[in-house]
Amino acid sequence: MTLAAAANDTAAPLSDEALVLAARERPADFGLLYERYLPRVYRYLVARTGLRDEAADLTQTAFLKAFDALPHYAPRKGTFAAWLFRIARNAAADAHRKRRPTVAWDGLPEALTATNGASPEAIAEKRERLDRLRHLLLGVDADKRELLALRFASDLSSREIAHVVGKSESAVKKQLTRTIATLKEYYHDELP
Repeated sequence: MTLAAAANDTAAPLSDEALVLAARERPADFGLLYERYLPRVYRYLVARTGLRDEAADLTQTAFLKAFDALPHYAPRKGTFAAWLFRIARNAAADAHRKRRPTVAWDGLPEALTATNGASPEAIAEKRERLDRLRHLLLGVDADKRELLALRFASDLSSREIAHVVGKSESAVKKQLTRTIATLKEYYHDELP
């Protein structure tokens, strides 16, 4: 069985660390890590930048940097996902420093904006709720929005987020819990 076939076998998927070791020996195998993480990295960068084209460019940059730095990845310092998202975060920060864009939250995942044949009233109501959420998110400071993007757009665990942002896992959990609770409170306070 080839490495690609083993990686796609749903009964026994290869671990990230096994794929990293394979990619170090045979660089073409990095493509398996790319396929595994591409959607999550892209969603995170869309949430971070608010621009799909910029997120696509940054995703490419992040994977190229990860490929180049693969020999330096050390599993004892954290998961591959945390390492990769730290690279993506740094790529976004570098781009931000160069241009200083305004972060928009129009890049919510399509799953949140899909209509699925709903009635016009239901669609309008959903858009109003999303607009209210976008408005609330604009009032959240950048560090908290970053944590929310890493958690919900990237689907990282608190432990992985802690490695990405350089905080303790308990601090990340506490900050996420407080931020979500505050958003819920303000969201419900704004309801008519």
